[in-house]
Amino acid sequence: MTWILVAMLGIILLAVLVVLYVAYPHRGEDVPNAPWVGEAMRKGVNLLPTLDNQSDEQKYDTRPREKQHH
Repeated sequence: MTWILVAMLGIILLAVLVVLYVAYPHRGEDVPNAPWVGEAMRKGVNLLPTLDNQSDEQKYDTRPREKQHH
């Protein structure tokens, strides 16, 4: 029973961190009353591997991109 409680608390903590990251640092804003949290999250995210779906030509293309209408 205690393992279930610990696991659920860990899941809730992880969910809160994700929501906090998306609400502030991902948008380029500081977390209110705790800017160090946003800085730590940005550093952690920069260390993680990401999936990149752009070719090298697309990444380094400096021409302005036109919006595509669907």
